[in-house]
Amino acid sequence: MCGIAGFVTRAGLSQDWAADVLGRMTRAIAHRGPDDTGTWSDGAAGVALGHRRLSILDLSPAGHQPMLSASGRFVIIFNGEIYNHDDLRTSLEFSQWRGHSDTETLLAAIEAWGVEEALRRCIGMFAFALWDRQERVLTLARDRLGEKPLYYGWQGQGRDAAFVFGSELKALRAHPSFERVVNRDALCLQLRHNYIPTPHSIYQGIHKLPAGHLLQLQPRMAAAKEIPASRAYWSLEEVIRQGKANPFRGDDQAAIAELDTLLRDAVRRQMVADVPLGAFLSGGIDSSVVVALMQAQSSRPVKTFTIGFSEDSYSEAQQAKAVARHLGTEHTELYVTPQQGLDVIARLPMLYDEPFADSSQIPTFLVAQLARQHVTVSLSGDAGDELFGGYGRYFKAQALWNGMRNIPMPVRRGLGGLLKSPVPVMADKVGRFFGAISGERTWGLSVARRAATLMELLAARDQASFYMPFISDWLDPARVVIGGTEPKTAMSHPPFALDNIMEQMMALDTISYLPDEILVKVDRAAMGTSLETRVPFLDHRVVEFAWRLPISMKVRDGVGKWILRQVLHKYVPNELIDRPKMGFGVPIDSWMRGPLRDWAETLLAEPRLRQEGFFRPEPIRRMWTEHLSGDCNWRYLLWDVLMLQSWIENERSSVPRQAAA
Repeated sequence: MCGIAGFVTRAGLSQDWAADVLGRMTRAIAHRGPDDTGTWSDGAAGVALGHRRLSILDLSPAGHQPMLSASGRFVIIFNGEIYNHDDLRTSLEFSQWRGHSDTETLLAAIEAWGVEEALRRCIGMFAFALWDRQERVLTLARDRLGEKPLYYGWQGQGRDAAFVFGSELKALRAHPSFERVVNRDALCLQLRHNYIPTPHSIYQGIHKLPAGHLLQLQPRMAAAKEIPASRAYWSLEEVIRQGKANPFRGDDQAAIAELDTLLRDAVRRQMVADVPLGAFLSGGIDSSVVVALMQAQSSRPVKTFTIGFSEDSYSEAQQAKAVARHLGTEHTELYVTPQQGLDVIARLPMLYDEPFADSSQIPTFLVAQLARQHVTVSLSGDAGDELFGGYGRYFKAQALWNGMRNIPMPVRRGLGGLLKSPVPVMADKVGRFFGAISGERTWGLSVARRAATLMELLAARDQASFYMPFISDWLDPARVVIGGTEPKTAMSHPPFALDNIMEQMMALDTISYLPDEILVKVDRAAMGTSLETRVPFLDHRVVEFAWRLPISMKVRDGVGKWILRQVLHKYVPNELIDRPKMGFGVPIDSWMRGPLRDWAETLLAEPRLRQEGFFRPEPIRRMWTEHLSGDCNWRYLLWDVLMLQSWIENERSSVPRQAAA
């Protein structure tokens, strides 16, 4: 695991200047690679590459980056791991290996097979920049599911213009041409989703490379300051299409055995490291599967780590301890005090670089910090929900969709008209009607929110638009952001439409929520402590197999992750895991009314909101008043704004670095 940064600018740049700028960019992401640093530049070509290394495989100087290929044609900076690189070495007709790093293997594969074919043969997580010295082409590439981040874009004007790229925005901000113009449209996205979906970022002109994509900056594009279009070398849409065309034909037991074998191999490959390794263990299905398969293939107790809270409704620590005891792991747990949680909040804008408002980022950072005291690599159970139907919102949305889709559209419009009535009881009656259909006893946080949510559901044209209210915090964020327009995303305009609403929701989450929220949360929290995380469920072979399975093997009798539970039952007794799913959150609602109140009041003060000019203060202040009184629990929507305000404050206080060319 490492951090990469670099730029392409005018030909003939001073190499001393390039080294100075690269030094600034790489120091900004030193936490991603505290063990080693390196730079490389070609002044005549105007290209500069920088690297920070967290040594995991081949701790010797043979793993140093930037790394040149054996022929000298290619130079690479690489962040991530290629889990099958030993197999690739066997396939390559090459004998002059300098070391045993996967970076060297990747370079040899690119020389032998070309970039796209090498990518298709790789099993791993990665983001890299590759410079072709012969063709003067820069290639940026990202792993299939988006585990490793990569930002890029043109900044600056005229002779100072530069195509900048890197693992985190703080590396790009260190370039003297970076303009730091806030993208108001991205603020709308963050208010809706609590994260900013790909390809957008908080800064104008800066993009996220989509998962499973590569782009190539050709010489003519660099001369014209063009943004190259990315292209997919792997896509979930194609995986789903192939899965439907070639479904799994075996019975339940055959499917369970096949998944067990695939996950065992994925876990085995991801346990390879030249440094201490462990795993996060929440006590839930997904992390328990990963730890069980680790322990089954380990000759010594696996190191496991859990965070607990004194509030029982937020803590799974006791369940995790029971699973750890049964499996025989070396278990470490930390019960977090409110003060420890609060202390993390001040670090969030610097950790996440752009506004990010999933409050579980707090315990995620704390468990990463705990693990880093003992290991350098930790496996996690992320992605089980998206692949095997684990989120509670899937069941709520499906129940409502099944109840509503048979209601004629004219009737839906009539119900929507009732919701516009100024009489609150009408919204409440319609809400109760839909609650009866779905089995839900409560709807929304207030009559106004309930009415707005139901109006969106009634107006839904298809399954994708029906799902939007379930994955939205602010339902109409453009009315709150001054000068902002909500852009299209993969969630609002999906590239596919599936017949089954459960599968539609899982697919949408896999292309957006998973890479842009879940994996971002874990990557920034872990790398903020110089800890590498690995996600066995995101081995693309597991993903592809999951999409060959019928939905009945994932969701059965109203319970999600059926097949994962059957795999886990081989290793852990039912009574330790068969319980309702819990989130990984913190009591942020009560914290905002208590120890965080003064901090929040400062950030949400009406004069401050007006002076900064990003948000209309009226709806924000109204929610804050209702939250403080206890009339409504607006924790998610207010946390979105607080994280935005905290980021803006941090942005205003940081001074751009400058360096003379």
